[in-house]
Amino acid sequence: MSSIKSRKHAQSPRLYSQPVLAALTTGMALAFPAASAHAQNEHLMPDSANAAELNTVSVEGFADDGFKIDEMASPKFVKPLIDTTQTIQIISSELFDNQGATTLTEALRNSPGTGTFYVGENGNTTTGDAVNLRGFDASSSIFVDGMRDLGTASRDLFNIQQIEVTKGAAGTDYGRTAPGGVINMVSKQAMAGNALSAAISFGTSSQQRMTADWNSSVSDHTAFRLNVMAQDSGVPGRDVVEDNRWGIAPSLAFGLGTSTRLYLNYLYVKQDNVPDGGVFTIGLPGYTSPDPERPEIGQAPRVAPDNFYGTDSDYDNADSNMFTARVEHDFANGMALQNTTRWGSNSQDYMLTAYRGNSESIVTPDLNDPSTWTIARSIPTFKDQTYDILANQTNLLMHMESGGVENDLSAGVELSKEELDGTGIAVLDESTWPAANIYHPDANVSGLAWGPNGAKYSGKSDTIAAYAFNTLTLNEQWQLNAGARLDHYETEFDSIVICGSRGAPACGDLPPGTLITGVDDNIRDNLFSWKLGALYKPAENGSVYVNYEVSQQPPGGGSLELSASANNLNNPIYDPQESGTAEIGTKWEFLDSQLLLSAALYRTEITNELVQDPVDLNYYQTGEKRVQGIELGMVGQINENWSISAGYTFMDADVTEGTNVAQDGTTGLTYTPEHAFTSWTTYRLPFNLTIGGGVRYSGELKRGTDGALGTPVSTDSYWVVDAVVSYPFNEHLDLQLNAYNLFDEEYVAAINKSGYRYTPGVPRSFLLTANLKF
Repeated sequence: MSSIKSRKHAQSPRLYSQPVLAALTTGMALAFPAASAHAQNEHLMPDSANAAELNTVSVEGFADDGFKIDEMASPKFVKPLIDTTQTIQIISSELFDNQGATTLTEALRNSPGTGTFYVGENGNTTTGDAVNLRGFDASSSIFVDGMRDLGTASRDLFNIQQIEVTKGAAGTDYGRTAPGGVINMVSKQAMAGNALSAAISFGTSSQQRMTADWNSSVSDHTAFRLNVMAQDSGVPGRDVVEDNRWGIAPSLAFGLGTSTRLYLNYLYVKQDNVPDGGVFTIGLPGYTSPDPERPEIGQAPRVAPDNFYGTDSDYDNADSNMFTARVEHDFANGMALQNTTRWGSNSQDYMLTAYRGNSESIVTPDLNDPSTWTIARSIPTFKDQTYDILANQTNLLMHMESGGVENDLSAGVELSKEELDGTGIAVLDESTWPAANIYHPDANVSGLAWGPNGAKYSGKSDTIAAYAFNTLTLNEQWQLNAGARLDHYETEFDSIVICGSRGAPACGDLPPGTLITGVDDNIRDNLFSWKLGALYKPAENGSVYVNYEVSQQPPGGGSLELSASANNLNNPIYDPQESGTAEIGTKWEFLDSQLLLSAALYRTEITNELVQDPVDLNYYQTGEKRVQGIELGMVGQINENWSISAGYTFMDADVTEGTNVAQDGTTGLTYTPEHAFTSWTTYRLPFNLTIGGGVRYSGELKRGTDGALGTPVSTDSYWVVDAVVSYPFNEHLDLQLNAYNLFDEEYVAAINKSGYRYTPGVPRSFLLTANLKF
């Protein structure tokens, strides 16, 4: 079977001496015995750099890029990863497929210190891809093919080729972004050749999933590709919760192997889930009674981690549509032009029965018998909103040489129109929402009454941006790079709210429940971002670099919502939140460029944070935060049978000016582990059996400041061990068995701001996958 040779890296069959292996693994402190099979659905992203090669290769199987990918998909990055002056991790589809990961948040476990650590507030439960990256919420900094993808629904990986995680400020590269960094998902594309693969999975808690990937050359220069997915699954360790979805992603490519190429892609995903509101924290370490008159509550045992406190009526429905058209043209003088147009729409409609574990909500008919205790399910969370985007990006690449100096210029213009529309939903009859037994909750509840309450909101943001990046290669040792970006944006927001409701104006003389204008405001401004870096190559296989980059998040930049509250950064009276990241690092390739080692020291400083003056009680933008630390990485192949991906980070995250945000009274930032480690490694034995697995560690998480009494102020650290075994029975079939949390560690994966609710870690569970290739 012939296959495409990846442009990402060259495969090498060489074996290497044990001293070299020992030095590498010990030096990075990432050694872990393991191994891994080639996962299904590994594909090549065709682009202008390899179009001619694709046209000359007869494809009978999808390309195998391995764990190590050397280049970013975006034309803004003109150098391979080893010569890029930033901490950027590329998570390949082979890696996350080998782990059985199906969602973005599962794949991001390969990025140390990145995860869904926050369950939300009691009145605003978090669902979907609520990702924290280097100390900050990055949910509004998720991109697909370099274009923003707003919305909180869970993103599936069935049509994703690779995931690019840029750490630190990245405003020059992507526009308005969170201080911690950016996540970019790269879609699969039609390519020259013919290939067909499928995967069928069954697992613990009735997990069922099917994916298929078919690519066909229609003619010498035209290809069609179709990815499909269907899933009907429970969630291991959680009663009632379900993850159900299906999706389809056709792709057409014209002009492959020619100087002008056109790609047309469409993605549709429909989700019909039962959401997870979390588990009551009673009995966890650090829990005490919220009621001094009933200290017995603080002595109660921990509830079962599979307890579901919602109802059969809970739902989370999401629809995602995305159409993309990309045109590429290569000029004879080496210039390349790319134009991309995107229309996307993400809608989410859910009802999640939530609760507040305060003293008023806990009823104890018999204080000496916890089995009689109940908790009020009195604060259900509703959401009915849609995000739409229409965007266009034009990029020009130029490569010039003069006097021994190479000049790579990437410049472009971006236009975008983003819109948000939402409808208010509320409980119509509170008496129909019965309490739940704390230790034996029953989801079978009928007669619940809710519906539209007349409230509504809408927002839109129009942006025009221009950018330019220039990389000068002065000689074999030295490179300089610089970039600048100017965004002009205008954001409008209006809302109709119920007076006296949370965040709404008081009713005054108006009858309770009266609909009034909440916010009707707009803001327009310019955002200027820049970066500057220098790189020295002491050897061909290594680099040492310094870099500084800034980013900004203006009011409404995260969700398109403006606020009238004085203590909210989305109030248009305030300036954008600003951040800058300074970094010094080194990257080295070994073993014929099969293995990449990286290390970086970084500091991100955030300014323009809101602080309340203790004297006049007004809010001022004088606050500052800082995240600094070290990040180590290893990815690639040690030999043709042994693959590895590992990373470690230390994060010192603090409030340096202003009010503390953590409940424990320290200056530390919330939902940010101080130490985090992740690893995955696989080894193919001589008789073709592949074994492998990984270890993950996360330090404790501090929760946010809140008036809650008796709840834990932080979560404990934890270690988790996963494993995989796979065997190819023939060229068409291999079986892969994934085991998660092999030692059945009980841990808290995320906690909410008040500490009333937490998300338990996945218990020991299994997933069996049949990978088919034709």
